[in-house]
Amino acid sequence: MKSGHPLWNKTITFAENCSWRAGAALAKRMRENAFAENERVLVELENDEIAGFCTFANKDELPEEYDFSPFIGFMFVDEKYRGHRLSGKLIDAACGIAKEQGFSTVYIMSGEVGLYEKYGFEKLGDYATIYGTTDQLFAKKI
Repeated sequence: MKSGHPLWNKTITFAENCSWRAGAALAKRMRENAFAENERVLVELENDEIAGFCTFANKDELPEEYDFSPFIGFMFVDEKYRGHRLSGKLIDAACGIAKEQGFSTVYIMSGEVGLYEKYGFEKLGDYATIYGTTDQLFAKKI
């Protein structure tokens, strides 16, 4: 979805109040509509409640010197919905957008071990981020 979507403001509130500290950063980006034309925020609904979200974005936390693109970012599933493979649904939706836009690979930066591999991602290595930390870079052919 993009700004103006009926769930946009509800997603901002959900992200701001979720248990993950990065949710506040997503909410801020959404409030500022800091997204390129081809980028999207995706949400997973369960019984008309937002259960999780992610973004489809051109860049993530890697320095500009790397030309990996596009990224699935801000992946979050609320604790009460974990274990229901909602991350997989969000990943599939983001991969669909990437494919529609002509991409053949999608990337994820994460500190999680063993999560994204089960969705078909391969670890490319550990990379320094723009935040001065190191995270794993994963890729998936679509």
